[in-house]
Amino acid sequence: MSTSNTTPLAEKIKNLIRTNGPITVTDYFALCLADPEYGYYRTREPFGRHGDFITAPEISQLFGEMVGIFMVHAWQQHGTPENVRLVEIGPGRGTMMADMLRVIKRISPALFERMTVHLVETSERLRGVQRVTLEAYSTMINWHDSFEDVPEGFCLIAANELFDAIPIRQFIKTPTGFRERLIGLDINDELAFAAGVATVDPVLLPSHTGAVPDGTIFEVAPARQAVMQTLCERLGQHGGTALIIDYGHMVTGFGDTLQAVMNHEFDPPFAHPGEADLTSHVDFEDLAKVALASGVHLNGGLRQGEFLYGLGLAERATALARDKDPPEQRLIGAAVDRLAGEGAGKMGELFKVIAVSSPALKLMPFRPVD
Repeated sequence: MSTSNTTPLAEKIKNLIRTNGPITVTDYFALCLADPEYGYYRTREPFGRHGDFITAPEISQLFGEMVGIFMVHAWQQHGTPENVRLVEIGPGRGTMMADMLRVIKRISPALFERMTVHLVETSERLRGVQRVTLEAYSTMINWHDSFEDVPEGFCLIAANELFDAIPIRQFIKTPTGFRERLIGLDINDELAFAAGVATVDPVLLPSHTGAVPDGTIFEVAPARQAVMQTLCERLGQHGGTALIIDYGHMVTGFGDTLQAVMNHEFDPPFAHPGEADLTSHVDFEDLAKVALASGVHLNGGLRQGEFLYGLGLAERATALARDKDPPEQRLIGAAVDRLAGEGAGKMGELFKVIAVSSPALKLMPFRPVD
């Protein structure tokens, strides 16, 4: 069954396909999120209860506080260097940074006084929201269009739900091998998937690829690899740690993870181009390979629940709930369960965490890797 694509961006994409032929999943992904006229991040307010999805920092201050604690610990393990750049890439509404700064100021005034804050944000609209959220810290904060613009020097970097919004390529198994998945028009002039001619390098496929059925999808993300490479090279040159938290899997595998979210519900990927958020799962094994190849040290990987509990989430939640009324205490308990609960469909299980550093450090709460 085809869904009618009636958004202005759908019309723009259809015209593009009529003129130039089918487009790649990468191009569709990029247009949906970043088209200058109709792209999702240009036109929508994606975050929070009135947006299309709620990120972990919006659920509870506890999330950003735990990330702040991690940053203090990493700074201490690095030997408390001077002139720290605390960087967040894709800072959303600025909520996580506000919670991080509050806890850093409280538990490590020395770090707080030695650092500047750098937000990598391309959206002018979101920068405006971040200015309001972070007003108390305005003298410390700098905005940049790209990570390359962050001044050189020691960095502590946070990237929460960054990689899932970077476009992927998809390949589909056909009788003649894996072919790049394209998006064209069907007989009803609606957007539809098609198979192209480009093939995937067999080296990239999971090793157990003997007999996968036709129609199987394999995803690769060169753009994600490039971002990871850039982060790792910066750490290699100037020292520091990057913390990466995202929705994804620890082991490279097969499967179609392209998904759209609109009004907190899953939406068919072609139903509302430009009006729904588009993401796909992050392959952490792939990011880890990039990190190791670039010579930085890898701490990983944990489920989000293990990471948060390992940093003291339960104790902090108890302290937060201590003098509150029972309804408020229940809300705090529900937030902890939502952020760190294990089990099908819960963020504590679905989201994964890795950290990369240079020089090599053992970082809490990660287990040492042999």
